[in-house]
Amino acid sequence: MLDEISEIARQAGLLIKSCSVSPNKASEKEGKGNFVTEFDMKIQRFLKEKLKDLIPEAEFFGEENGEDDMRPCRLAFVVDPIDGTTNFIRDFKHSCISICLLKDNLPYIGVVYNPYLDEMFCAQTKNGAYLNGNPIRVSNMGLNNSLISFGTSPYYIDKADKTFETAKTLFKYAADLRRCGCAALDICYVAAGRCDLYFEYTLSPWDFAAGSVILKEAGGIIITSGYKELDYTKKCAVVASNPVIFKEFKNLIDF
Repeated sequence: MLDEISEIARQAGLLIKSCSVSPNKASEKEGKGNFVTEFDMKIQRFLKEKLKDLIPEAEFFGEENGEDDMRPCRLAFVVDPIDGTTNFIRDFKHSCISICLLKDNLPYIGVVYNPYLDEMFCAQTKNGAYLNGNPIRVSNMGLNNSLISFGTSPYYIDKADKTFETAKTLFKYAADLRRCGCAALDICYVAAGRCDLYFEYTLSPWDFAAGSVILKEAGGIIITSGYKELDYTKKCAVVASNPVIFKEFKNLIDF
């Protein structure tokens, strides 16, 4: 099943690389900088067809469905056809396909594919996390001299003060900060040890569901506000990290 979902993601990645879009052809959804293109819709239709063929009884929840929250169900695909749409329309080449299979509202399989680098992050619960077939593991770096990535929740401008206050606090300890504009890849980069912690104050399930499987299987921790378990049926804040830096973050930040 993991291999079949990965192959579908790879095919969708070829569609992304074949697309050409300019900023003036993107439509704006509700919220600042919240864009959608005809290619988001096209790739979501492709993913829905292929994934429903794979598991006909599974529900399908995609970013472009027009639903903010999802209903609980036994099996569901949670999909972002292009995570990092703003990057995509600016030819920034840092976007991905994100696919998660939920079982009884908990993530079971996660696949995140970056077609520009041909990097396939994937995991299945209790079977480890992999990048292009090679096992990956979170770093053991503490906050001092760490590399922190974060999202600015640009669609929710009311989160700006809290976001940048947190970023400033962490920057005093970290080697540096990164803002890359693709939550699914940010979480996977923590899983692969490329950075040590990622946070964002508002994400939707299709942003974090697939990455959460990969991160947990790589030995990482991912939680929401109040340091509680993620809710995969609605928007929430997210912190993803290795276990070492998580303890320090928890002592510093009232998340």
